[in-house]
Parts: sequence; C-alpha cells; structure tokens
Amino acid sequence: MWDIIPDVRRDEGVAPEGDRPDPVDVRLGARLAELRAERGWSLGELAERSGVSRSTLSRAERAETSPTASLLNRLCAVHGRTMSQLLSEVEAEVAPVPLVRAADQAVWEDRAAGFVRRSVSPPHAGLRGELVEGRLTAGADIAYDRPPVPGLEQHIWVLDGRLDITVQDAEHRLDPGDCLRLRVWGPTRFRCPGPRDARYALAVVLP
Repeated sequence: MWDIIPDVRRDEGVAPEGDRPDPVDVRLGARLAELRAERGWSLGELAERSGVSRSTLSRAERAETSPTASLLNRLCAVHGRTMSQLLSEVEAEVAPVPLVRAADQAVWEDRAAGFVRRSVSPPHAGLRGELVEGRLTAGADIAYDRPPVPGLEQHIWVLDGRLDITVQDAEHRLDPGDCLRLRVWGPTRFRCPGPRDARYALAVVLP
C-alpha cells in the first residue's frame, strides 16, 4: 500500500491509470454512481458536497481511474458510510457469516499511496463494530480531511513497525504494541516514517 508518487492527479484523489480497469474498480465505480443517483444528485452537486472535482468523480464512476483512500473517505463522509461498508457493497457476493476465513477477507489497495487494507471482520447487519488490518509502506503518508461518520470510534493497535498519527492538532507516535483510542471528529493523518513497513489493527465502532 508505495511511497507517494508526486503526480498532479494525486491532488484530485485518484491513482495513476493502468492499462485496463480493475474489476473491483468497475464495481466500485458502478456503486458510487448508484449512490449518487439514489440521492438525485448531479456530478456537480456531489462535487460541491465532497470537495472532489466533477471530472474526477466522473472518471471514478467510469472506472477510468482507481480511487485513492482519501477520495473514498470523502465520498463515504457524504454518503454516511465507513469505507468497509462501501467496499463490502461492491463485493461480487456478500453473505454475512459468523466466521470470516482469511481467504474470504476482502483486500483493497491504494497502490500510489502505499496502503493495503484487509477487512478482517467486515460490516455485518446487527453489529456496530468492524475490524481492519492496515499496512503502510515506509514513507507512506495518508491524510483524511474528515471522518466517514462523525464521532466514529477507532482503536488503532500497532502490530509491527512505527506509525505516526495526527488527530486534528495532536500528534501521536505509536510503536509495536501501542494502541491509540479516539473518537474522530476532524482531520486525521497516518504516516509510516520507516525504516520498516507498518502493520496495524484498526477496530471501528459506529457511534
């Protein structure tokens, strides 16, 4: 999930294009278009609400680009979903079960940012929490300008490497075994200073 690549497209929240659309990107784009249509919003209206340009939204819906974590976070905030909820909606088959085998845990990657996200315990009807495994390569730096759901409760437990997390104006350095607990109301930033990659568990609880 690697090192951030300077590219004007990063300012719009999209990753560099590949030769052919990824099947997950195609399903994700279609779901984003459905959510916008359900609310009766034009691309321009969604652009105003999310702070993402109309052209970037259009390209994401058509799977012409691979959405970044920051872009998805903005859209999740507009649609009132966590990222796990959105990604679970685009799985080819969604069948909630009590036991989630490792082979069945959905993995999503933001290649340009150096971020890999495994949905260990995905959203489930009747449950308020979910569990995510995150991996950041050394040098990776991801900023979220808002939480997907205001007041979202998060517990971040570092398993390997070092993770620097900024919550609004407060900076926290986490080493292996450290756990940061918070309610998210504003901007956050996740950075892996290295020299090793960082791996962490993220427990998310809806307010």
